Amino acid sequence: MCQSFLTPRTNDFPGNYPLDEDWHGYINDNDRVLLKTIHYSSPTSAGAECIDPGCNWVEQWVHRAGPRGKIYFKPEEVKAAIVTCGGLCPGLNDVIRQIVITLEIYGVTKIVGIPYGYRGFSDQELTELPLSRRVVQNIHLSGGSLLGVSRGGPGVSEIVDSLEERGINMLFVLGGNGTHAGANAIHNECRKRRLKVSIIGVPKTIDNDILLMDKTFGFDTAVEEAQRAINSAYIEAHSAYHGIGIVKLMGRDSGFIAMHASLASGQIDICLIPEVPFNLHGPRGVLSYLKYLIETKGSAVVCVAEGAGQNLLQKTNATDASGNPVFRDIGVYIQQETKKHFKEIGVHADVKYIDPTYMIRACRANASDGIFCTVLAQNAVHGAFAGYSGITVGACNTHYAYFPIPEVIAHPKLVDSNSRMWHRCLTATGQPDFI
Repeated sequence: MCQSFLTPRTNDFPGNYPLDEDWHGYINDNDRVLLKTIHYSSPTSAGAECIDPGCNWVEQWVHRAGPRGKIYFKPEEVKAAIVTCGGLCPGLNDVIRQIVITLEIYGVTKIVGIPYGYRGFSDQELTELPLSRRVVQNIHLSGGSLLGVSRGGPGVSEIVDSLEERGINMLFVLGGNGTHAGANAIHNECRKRRLKVSIIGVPKTIDNDILLMDKTFGFDTAVEEAQRAINSAYIEAHSAYHGIGIVKLMGRDSGFIAMHASLASGQIDICLIPEVPFNLHGPRGVLSYLKYLIETKGSAVVCVAEGAGQNLLQKTNATDASGNPVFRDIGVYIQQETKKHFKEIGVHADVKYIDPTYMIRACRANASDGIFCTVLAQNAVHGAFAGYSGITVGACNTHYAYFPIPEVIAHPKLVDSNSRMWHRCLTATGQPDFI
């Protein structure tokens, strides 16, 4: 049984302009990347992904990313635009830079940046920024986004109207699940109007919560930078009498940063993530275990993802500009409850709280992410010139591939509490079940 996640190349593009036929570095249109590489023989196997009780094997494939021997746009007729949406993430400038450089290599001369996310398509005070290799040459040396970021924006019809007015026929959208949902809506509207516009996504989420992909850019840098905060919390806790260090990391729905940072540091005693419920109070709660750690080790370090334990907090019913629920601060809550608990039981505790969120988001990409961003950007441009639209580019089982946007935005990718990686984290921290 074989299931395909392939996005057919549209026939509406001008099409089939040959490149250098003597070069042998092209990707064949029939090349595919296998999404799942493990055949789980039982649903009880750690991390098993099964579609039925028998855990049958289903092959799922996506197009392999890369340059094609024939392109579907004349470079001299292309006007390409880049937009960065959502929040900041290490590597944004790296992706912008490499998209521009790769477009110029194809021969594109009209490249612009749309300022401040989708807002830039409608705000008359914001003008598009001409981009060239000269403009972007050194932007990867600093964090942030040359184009700026924002959440929300105008309606889909207004954005597509703007694309038509500006003469844009390639749009590269850098953002997370919400941004990609917008990109997919733009793609559908362009198809409805029969516009020859290629909409290509590049997944940007520091939380690493995009389905089907090995990882997203900025994640490696986030885990590395989180080590600084964890190390500071450890030193503070270890240097104090009955010291407790609490570090809150990013992760609204997915605890990948907290889990990987805990594994990498070797200094975390308790890791709390959104996917695994926990109790603070009670004989098997986090606070009881902290008391045990203070009595046996003399200190403790806690790592908590921002979306963890939201059931313990009063909901606000507020949403941000992207429609995401506004969370209460679980880190501050745990800090306050820890101080209160130890005061009530008459045990001294010196509690230190660190929130490095904005320091991590704003930093420059590390070497690993720098390479990853470069390859993603190049493949995004290759995909646009191949005539694809409504796709996003990512790594799957170490290979680069094109994914239909609807398949990767169905829901956030979550940490599987039955996975080997989460079990490794539990082994590394030594923490018990807090339910």
